[in-house]
Amino acid sequence: MSEAWREANRANWDERVAVHLRAYDLAPLRAGKRRLHPIEEAELGPVAGKRILHLQCHIGSDTLVLAQQGAVVTGLDFSAPAIAAAQGLAAELGLAARFVVSDLYDAPATQPEPASFDVVFATWGTLCWLPDLAGWARVAAHFVKPGGVLYLADGHPAACVFDDECALASGLPGYFLPYFHRGPLVQEDPRDYADAAARIGSAKTYQYAHPLGRIVTEVLRQGLTLEFLHEHDAVPWRMFAALVDGGDQLFRWPDKAWLPLAFSLRARK
Repeated sequence: MSEAWREANRANWDERVAVHLRAYDLAPLRAGKRRLHPIEEAELGPVAGKRILHLQCHIGSDTLVLAQQGAVVTGLDFSAPAIAAAQGLAAELGLAARFVVSDLYDAPATQPEPASFDVVFATWGTLCWLPDLAGWARVAAHFVKPGGVLYLADGHPAACVFDDECALASGLPGYFLPYFHRGPLVQEDPRDYADAAARIGSAKTYQYAHPLGRIVTEVLRQGLTLEFLHEHDAVPWRMFAALVDGGDQLFRWPDKAWLPLAFSLRARK
């Protein structure tokens, strides 16, 4: 497999770090009052004393929330600037969080702690950046200790076939991508989801569609037992312009649950 996807995506996310340090609302985190989004907050349960590995942690804001809740956390990301920012936030907050620069697929070599985490945690906008779903599941399961769990929450693949660039006259997003699309979706888009005014110079990205059935199947192939698969009528970011802010950190369709916007699963070893 060509490595073009990795280098392009890494350059894009390296550049986003400075934007997100400005655009993310980090004040609640600094005040010790930030929580996870309601979906994972409700489903993850108490984390105090648990060892948690956060895959694709970016600047570590959610990783540090888990640390503030008493978890022993390790965050992993392929962006060196993102990990440097996470380490800086941890030092500022006096939290003993560990952060590791590593491509996800290399993690078993760069983080030599197999079967040693109570929770492997991956949420919101992670899988779309990865071409090898089976490899992702293999790496995630590699780190879960016996009795531990993999927890995943992300945008629903059924919603990801729509886009505002193809908006309907009603204002709802229109059809954009086949559900079973194979291969990378290569885009040149300088915009950033957290700051409408920001422009990313390294604008080329490679993204990948993974149907829900394939995601679940790859998790099960690693010998994990599915405890739940939930579909949600809400998502923690304005995935589409038509979504309505519910005032609870979640966005929903304006009139009714037209189709699911997010999913989550927990699987135990």
